[in-house]
Amino acid sequence: MRRSVLAAMLAAALVAGACGAGGADPNESQEATMAATTFSLTSPAFADGEPIPRRHSCDGPDLSPPLDWSGAPAGTVAFALLVDDPDARGFVHWVVATIGADVTSLPEAVPAAGPPPQGRNDFGRTGWGGPCPPSGTHRYVFTLYALAKPPPLPSRPTAADVRRAIAGNVLGEARLTGTYRR
Repeated sequence: MRRSVLAAMLAAALVAGACGAGGADPNESQEATMAATTFSLTSPAFADGEPIPRRHSCDGPDLSPPLDWSGAPAGTVAFALLVDDPDARGFVHWVVATIGADVTSLPEAVPAAGPPPQGRNDFGRTGWGGPCPPSGTHRYVFTLYALAKPPPLPSRPTAADVRRAIAGNVLGEARLTGTYRR
């Protein structure tokens, strides 16, 4: 009995030693996780998971909400922003094609002509198209992508154009979700 316990302890020590020997620094994984969690997207108009104010919807003046972000991953040279409604099969409300790496916010009421350059939403317009669900509560997911290089895009890209252009070029993502009820 003692031999089997001793053998099990020795085997466990060997496995633990093998996992640590010549392997990655355990702090690297923790640092990578911390870096990923520090990239954040917020809005002074609404908190994550909370209702988007009427002024940013089709029931009001339909102004784009102000956004702020911080903690972009090292090496970020540009950002792209997509806003969609997963409760309406991913209906796209905003496509912001290329935002400079030195930018850390967008003001309220970004004009469709920019800057920054914007694409076509699923309303068929350039720029912001606020929440306008037929009924019930819908979620609106703002996804900000930190990019390693500016994406090559047409002058009025769609969300699909942006997703294709940024594939393999994303250093990190920050998300903010708002709701709207009609």
